[in-house]
Amino acid sequence: MLKYYYNTGPNPTKVTLFLEEVGLEYEPIPLETRKGAQFTPEYLAINPNAKAPSIVDGDVTVFDSNAILLYLAEKIGKFLPPETEADRGQLLSWLMFVASGVGPYSGQAVHFQRYAPEEVPYAIKRYRFEAHRHFEILDGKLANSPYVLGDNYTIIDMAVWGWAHLMAVVLGDEAWDDLPHLKRLIDEISNRPAGIRALELKDRHKFKMEMDEEATRYMFPSIGA
Repeated sequence: MLKYYYNTGPNPTKVTLFLEEVGLEYEPIPLETRKGAQFTPEYLAINPNAKAPSIVDGDVTVFDSNAILLYLAEKIGKFLPPETEADRGQLLSWLMFVASGVGPYSGQAVHFQRYAPEEVPYAIKRYRFEAHRHFEILDGKLANSPYVLGDNYTIIDMAVWGWAHLMAVVLGDEAWDDLPHLKRLIDEISNRPAGIRALELKDRHKFKMEMDEEATRYMFPSIGA
């Protein structure tokens, strides 16, 4: 059975969505990152980057949420666009757009607004601007099609949903006023049976949620460096 290491973050949530969409049997293994579980030798052997999520599928180990989505989609043959070179190019382009832009900028926007030990106005402005800019690009793409890659619901939509369903945390609910097409997609996915189950997975385990000194040390080691 596939072993799935996860926590409550947006990146694991997108993988949970895929697993629930395809009905793949898996063993969810909670990774208590606020208690330092990501730094144990056993977990570092799976994911040297000490992040969630990761999967162990028999002899295959994959870490990074977008890599996991691509691996599982190709293995199972679901939630991919039609198999043409042009479609493959779009799949990879938009997947990397999420991996290199949407995720990092959204994550940094959250960090500097909520967790930085001191307020840094320039950092807040920069990361909020870039997060919103990336979401605007997606909104423009979705103005002309139901899903990012056209008529087909794919892993790109799942990857986008992982962060965009947390818009209130990233940019505030008012950001949706400028992103009606993206909101349509995120609402649709959040109300799918698999979307509902994906959001419920975290409730199976009582994760530590307090951002106390211990959690800060493990989550943001640079603060105390």
